[in-house]
Amino acid sequence: MTTAHGGAEFKDLVVFLAAAGVVVPLLSRFRISPVLGFLAAGVLLGPDGLNRLAETAPWLSWFTISDRAQIAQLSELGVAFLLFMIGLELSWERLKSMRRLVFGFGLSQVAVCALVLAGLFLMMGQSLAAAAVLGLGLALSSTAVVMPVMAEQGRLKGAVGRSTFSVLLAQDLAVAPILVTVSVLAGAAHPGGMLEPSSIGRALFTLAPAAVGLALIVLLGRRVLRPLFRSVARSRSRAGSGAAEGGQELFVALCLLLVVGAGLAAQAVGLSMSLGALIAGLLIAETEYRREVELNIEPFKGLLLGVFFVGVGIGLDLDAVAAHPAEILGVALAITAVKVVVIVGLARLWGLSWRTAIETALVLGPAGEFAFVVLTTGMVEGVAERGFTQGVLLSATISMFMVPVMAWVGRRLSDRSSRKPGALMERDEVVPAPKEGAVIVVGFGRVGRLVGELLSEHGVDFLAVDSDAAAVAAGRKDGLDVHYGDAGRAEMLKLCGLMSARALVVTMDAPTKVDEVVKAVRTLRADMPLIARARDDRHAARLYALGATDAVPETTEASLQLAENVLVDLGVPMGLVLASIHEKRDVFRAVFQAAVPEDRRHRPTRALRRSGGPSEA
Repeated sequence: MTTAHGGAEFKDLVVFLAAAGVVVPLLSRFRISPVLGFLAAGVLLGPDGLNRLAETAPWLSWFTISDRAQIAQLSELGVAFLLFMIGLELSWERLKSMRRLVFGFGLSQVAVCALVLAGLFLMMGQSLAAAAVLGLGLALSSTAVVMPVMAEQGRLKGAVGRSTFSVLLAQDLAVAPILVTVSVLAGAAHPGGMLEPSSIGRALFTLAPAAVGLALIVLLGRRVLRPLFRSVARSRSRAGSGAAEGGQELFVALCLLLVVGAGLAAQAVGLSMSLGALIAGLLIAETEYRREVELNIEPFKGLLLGVFFVGVGIGLDLDAVAAHPAEILGVALAITAVKVVVIVGLARLWGLSWRTAIETALVLGPAGEFAFVVLTTGMVEGVAERGFTQGVLLSATISMFMVPVMAWVGRRLSDRSSRKPGALMERDEVVPAPKEGAVIVVGFGRVGRLVGELLSEHGVDFLAVDSDAAAVAAGRKDGLDVHYGDAGRAEMLKLCGLMSARALVVTMDAPTKVDEVVKAVRTLRADMPLIARARDDRHAARLYALGATDAVPETTEASLQLAENVLVDLGVPMGLVLASIHEKRDVFRAVFQAAVPEDRRHRPTRALRRSGGPSEA
């Protein structure tokens, strides 16, 4: 009995993992978004799915999720991880480059959609406070659904992708102020949801402890985060490659501690766990460990966010939908239609073409995952009437299922309009094209720093990556764009912008690690210049075979220069010295050229310099 009881305790978790490992990949084979797969799995495995048949077939209870509370707790962690990742992405440079669309088009979309939707709910008989909460929550769109759908269609790099991402970024920025606004409305609203203007000031004053706690979290984070990560990074460096796995586990553990710890600290001062995670992400985004953190936290975010969407699917009350199908579907369509009309108008106002405006509005029209966070908070705080709000949440859930369809419709309309005469004259490019990519310098010790200095002297932008915390800290102290991370991992290279980089230089003095980086780079990009530091001639030949554009053997070149200088100083005729040195160099070049794959042999290797004598050295 004990064994059975123990198995039952983890049944819901096992069922969820089965959905993540079996059901969702199966749906993905039919080109269904993983997010929609999790939503569908929640409906199928929830009380209104297979659980309905459990009375006649008890064995089905082992394939359903019965404990909503357990899933709800994990769902909260999933949302916290999503906000943490959003915080990591909100760098000042990114906001500055897209400021017109983000702070203009994006924030105006949130404000105008919230006002229009709030007016709609006021006309439906809701109180001012409840209408405000409903409008604010439903004005947001689904980052978690829209971005994967746009990526699947290859639309992220065009005008539609940039405008859509800008609005979603503005919405992400607005989440924290919206949550604070809901708390203020809860303090200012009287029973029945009516607002009393005189009580707004008192409600704001009740947030003072939360504001103080928030300030303390930020100050403590600025003081503690860098030393914590530096300590873990140094332990990884001291452990060496033989204990890399252990160091990686420490880094993952610290990341998880920060997300959960910041969330719990925010809860302790009266704020949401999600807001605390967002602040933690923003603080880490300012450090050199941002990309390594993003890389380590991504699998947990995806899995826990999946729990969130499974919870949303479980919460879809099919009985309520069947009892009031016209009302629920009508509200879903009304929310989507109102947002589409408003977004099209605002997009045109901010200079987007009709084609881009319509396609952007269609994918942003449905509600998003933060509607559940905002509206649930409103119900808990007593601002939003529970029965009506739960019906609206059902409508929001149904609207999220519409995102792939809306994206398909937008794509078809865009393709059709692009075939019309004069369609190419529309001004689609509302954002300047990004400047040419930077050079990535892997390893920022003495050699890497000197390479960076010479690149800067010639006006070439560079980004450096190093797994030595001390070297990274020294570079950041000098105001250089240096990041902590393992460049031997393909995911890290992508986060550093490898796909748009002009070239990559490997300056590390660890031959095995240099080989790993060259392999990872060539797996992702076969066309970019890749210059690598080699230990000796044999290592250089190996790097050429792996696909390096050029490999510079430090010991070989140093040996030739030392021999050249000592022979001249000993009185050997200059001509004989230069002839023998050139002969040796030609031998090495022939070896290197033979190691180059056949498809690259059209270009001679430049591993060794062509010297003229000691005076030129």
